[in-house]
Amino acid sequence: MFKRSIRDEVVYIANGKLEAESVKILLESFDIPAFINQESAGSTFGLTVGILGEVEVIVPLSYVTEAKKIIEEMINGKLELHDSQDDLFEDSNEENN
Repeated sequence: MFKRSIRDEVVYIANGKLEAESVKILLESFDIPAFINQESAGSTFGLTVGILGEVEVIVPLSYVTEAKKIIEEMINGKLELHDSQDDLFEDSNEENN
């Protein structure tokens, strides 16, 4: 078995395109340009598991540290809204309408 190397600009490896797109959108919401990359065979057959189902989330090298911090916060649940925050969000939407 060969040793797999991951490029420095890969900040997350997702299982499938849906998960990768979600992380990409999260990073973009923090003004971090992000891209996804999947092995063409996995994309063609719609695979979401195994090495062919993996999708890399890639950012420019200058954003790697910031992107990894945001992803770590996501994994640790620090970006989730709590009930009281949901109410604040709904109130601000009502004011804008």
